[in-house]
Amino acid sequence: MSVKTAKLQPASGYVLVRPAQTEKKTASGIVLPDSHEEKPQKGQVLAVGVSQISESGVKINPPCQKGDVVIYKEWGGNEYKDGDEEYLFIKFEDILAVIKK
Repeated sequence: MSVKTAKLQPASGYVLVRPAQTEKKTASGIVLPDSHEEKPQKGQVLAVGVSQISESGVKINPPCQKGDVVIYKEWGGNEYKDGDEEYLFIKFEDILAVIKK
């Protein structure tokens, strides 16, 4: 059963990101195998969870909004696959930057 991303609502403190596609060819045209791929650290935000309350009671607002392109920690996020599509649920604190348009 396929789940539409529009129906996925991240939990408090998380954002749903579609990782950027990595280039599978070198500049000279050599095709690289899947095992050579590095994990992308950039992607588009598809959905944002509500603000999170820290253990000390401080409200932590989302660092981004739907449609933003973000850079996140290299090994940040929890992978979710739906068919051929891959998504990441990333904690607010794992987002390093928002790329301004």
